[in-house]
Amino acid sequence: MTKGIISAPQPEAVEAGADILADGGNAIDAAIAAALVQTAVDPQMCGIAGFGSMHLYMPETASHQLIDFHGRAPLAATPDMWEDLVVRETEDGFGFILSGRQNECGYTAATTPMTLHAFDQALKRFGTRSLGDLLEPAIEYAEEGFLVRPHVYAFWNLPPIAGRMAYVDLMTKFPATRKIYCNENGELHKVGHKLVNKDLARTYRQLQKHGSDDFYHGELSQQIVADMERHGGLISSQDLASVSCTDSTPLRGEYRGYDVATNRPPGGGIMLVEMLNILEHFDLQGMGHNSANYIATVSEAMKIATVDKDNHVGDPLFMEIPIDRLCAKDSAASYANRIKQGEKTSVPRWNAGGEESRNTTHISVSDSHGNCVSLTHSLGMPSGVVTDGLGFMYNGCMAVFDPRPGRPGSIAPGKSRFSAMCPTMIFQDGAPVLVVGAPGGTYITMGVLQVILNVLEFGMTAQEAVSAPRFCTTSDVIDITNRILRKTERALESKGYQVRRSPHSYHFAGVQAIRKNGDEWDGGSDPGRDGMVISV
Repeated sequence: MTKGIISAPQPEAVEAGADILADGGNAIDAAIAAALVQTAVDPQMCGIAGFGSMHLYMPETASHQLIDFHGRAPLAATPDMWEDLVVRETEDGFGFILSGRQNECGYTAATTPMTLHAFDQALKRFGTRSLGDLLEPAIEYAEEGFLVRPHVYAFWNLPPIAGRMAYVDLMTKFPATRKIYCNENGELHKVGHKLVNKDLARTYRQLQKHGSDDFYHGELSQQIVADMERHGGLISSQDLASVSCTDSTPLRGEYRGYDVATNRPPGGGIMLVEMLNILEHFDLQGMGHNSANYIATVSEAMKIATVDKDNHVGDPLFMEIPIDRLCAKDSAASYANRIKQGEKTSVPRWNAGGEESRNTTHISVSDSHGNCVSLTHSLGMPSGVVTDGLGFMYNGCMAVFDPRPGRPGSIAPGKSRFSAMCPTMIFQDGAPVLVVGAPGGTYITMGVLQVILNVLEFGMTAQEAVSAPRFCTTSDVIDITNRILRKTERALESKGYQVRRSPHSYHFAGVQAIRKNGDEWDGGSDPGRDGMVISV
């Protein structure tokens, strides 16, 4: 690497970011160029009407911070608006099913769009290129088309996940969405089809001309609000005009002499720090990678962090979060002793486990100046809605709020819901050695945790670390990928665990990582997605 390295789940995005690095742009420029291309070529994973968390480290200016842009419930939302419509919790514990699906499909499913504002603000403060310049690669893909990749098509055609609507139903429900994604027979385009989105290109050209303010205060804002009003949506002009990002210092942890830096609530970094603190009390190397003892021990840490998240973590503007206690070494030692004594934590769920939610994307990048960015952004879940003529899809994040009043995740106007996204950096002697993050819904923290352990405990390269078989335990069921040995599964069952084998070889988040080993960087892109790594 002479100018930088970048990893992401979409080859088109990686190439765009690498081109910026090769042209002298910094890591922030490259990350946002790649992210904008992601909105064009993976438009159900992310978009300018989404949300996210951006972790930036810039040693030359001694700057290290998070820009959080979590989606907020519109001001018209109320805690009890859907209380009488609750059917059940989703099987992955990442939301609720309503009798009319109002929280996951259509205009009432969207939280206030945050992504575009965050990208523009990051560039103005830390980048060397303008938003208008960095929109150009995304415009080219929207105007000229991109090839529908296997992961995109597979996502569209997934069976219903965790009890939610099937994506094919979301994608074909609304005329403006069908116009973009379906053929003349109303069927979703197939792998290899060149998908053109002229409306998105026109929207991005308008943003080039008028800037991001047009989305929040100008003509685009008026079109968004008018469409919401016509269809009973919640987002208002006041919601758009009041959009702002949150700057924060990283949440810090320490693991066997390495410094851990990640995002704060309502992001998932707090779970990561808690799990690492617990696992520091075990000889994981001695257990052996993905042995039955290893999986059982890490699974117990996962369950403990999940219960603590369910009970204590939400939007810090709306509740007091015991961050110090959840991240305390003595609390972790107590939890570790319980695990050593054979105690199994139970994760209360209306349902248990389920298929992975895949609706997010990520970029890990570093440049020649030592700047690093770990950027996770998402639609949460796609709402299925596209305003006719604008080309982008709105998020469906209202689905992850708890429709029961009085809970940590309950609905409130202006409130953000917990997100598992955890863009993370690991430091040794003050310098970054791992930049990591992932898509994967509620499984993000669990995938990122295992990649960190793979690197720090087992000395894997970035590609080895993201490719190794994974497991995930966010309920009383241990979910394992199909490459974990059957004898290990039997050994876990003999310990009293319920184990569920996935048919997938690569599963439980789509981790993207870059690792510094000595003076050289290497990168890894999860084989379960379509991505790659480029070093320039």
